[in-house]
Amino acid sequence: MTHTSTAGPGTASAPDRPLPLDRRSLAPDLARGVMLLFIALAHTHLFTVFIGGPENIATAADQLTVAGTTMFVDLRSYPMFAALFGYGLAQIHRRRSEQGYAWPRTRGLLRRRGLWLIVFGLAHTVLLFPADILAVYGLVTLLLMGVLRLRDRTLVILAALWLPVAAAVHALVASDNALTGGGMPLMPDGFANELLFRLTLFAVLAVIMFISTLVPFMIGVLAARHRLLERPHEHLRLLRTTAFVGIPLAALGGLPLALDKAGVWTDATPGDVLLTSGLHQVSGYAGALGYAALIGLIAVRFTGRQGPVTNALAALGQRSMTFYLAQSVAWAVLFSSYTLDVHLTSPAVGVGIAVAVWLTTVLLADLMRRRGMRGPAEVALRRLTYGGGAGTGGSRGSGRG
Repeated sequence: MTHTSTAGPGTASAPDRPLPLDRRSLAPDLARGVMLLFIALAHTHLFTVFIGGPENIATAADQLTVAGTTMFVDLRSYPMFAALFGYGLAQIHRRRSEQGYAWPRTRGLLRRRGLWLIVFGLAHTVLLFPADILAVYGLVTLLLMGVLRLRDRTLVILAALWLPVAAAVHALVASDNALTGGGMPLMPDGFANELLFRLTLFAVLAVIMFISTLVPFMIGVLAARHRLLERPHEHLRLLRTTAFVGIPLAALGGLPLALDKAGVWTDATPGDVLLTSGLHQVSGYAGALGYAALIGLIAVRFTGRQGPVTNALAALGQRSMTFYLAQSVAWAVLFSSYTLDVHLTSPAVGVGIAVAVWLTTVLLADLMRRRGMRGPAEVALRRLTYGGGAGTGGSRGSGRG
């Protein structure tokens, strides 16, 4: 049960409740389910580098894989999820405003949500994965929840002002690596050494991810105000334009860096990398929004007549936090020195592993849907955020937003 519209701002007896699953829109869940494939591809690529250093591009398949992931995955999936995270927070704010709650009470709920995301994220970092996004999203919630109350124009201005900052940071990091021959460090052997490795690397990556999150987060807030993914049929022209312009822009913007990484462009200088990395970052935002818009268009077609594939992908999206963490369990089992210790050096093989892990999560999520089981991570976050009994209510936005 959700609040009725009669619940006033000072109503202490009306308990906080998230949104029931049967009132969720298809497009955001579908987007999260599909984008978990991109997350799997990106994370498998990271472990390829953690274990074997720079990619071993030994075959044409490896070249195509590196080029394809650079153009269509790297710095495209992360901003997509960041936009969905902003979308989810804005939905919570709008829904509670419509129900009559004053901002201080909503702010308190969002603060609890942000704090628990940080706790979940730090545990995830320590135990499993150094490039956690949950803690970053929690920090964004705590520091930037005030943007939920800004005017549309102000949001656009802030996003535009921050865009060159994010691009510059990525460009400088990439050019420094090219100049010094640096890059991702190799993952050491042993449980204690890997734990220290994860914490040390996260301290650096978290700053970069926070900087990269702000632009898509604010765009997601803006999109939620106009219900672009909840009512995609009312915004078909905008969605088509965003999809058919954003995705090609991302591909073209990533092409120079893709040629460099695939070994086709062999004489790129650090200055070239500086320019191509900045272009790659900026075009990634366009691609992320393009992907979201494309999934919104697909949702228009399938809403009300979902088939087994659509239902399974949406089920994965409804449990995106759970299966984001489950992916990290898979990587730990496969790649840690104290488990299977798989030595992955081929990017093409890595793609195969990523797809297999993602397909497994799709099947598991659909099985949970059929049995009426919620994601345990989502249930835990809801109960901690909304209080006792909230785990039965479901929420429109997953823990990952």
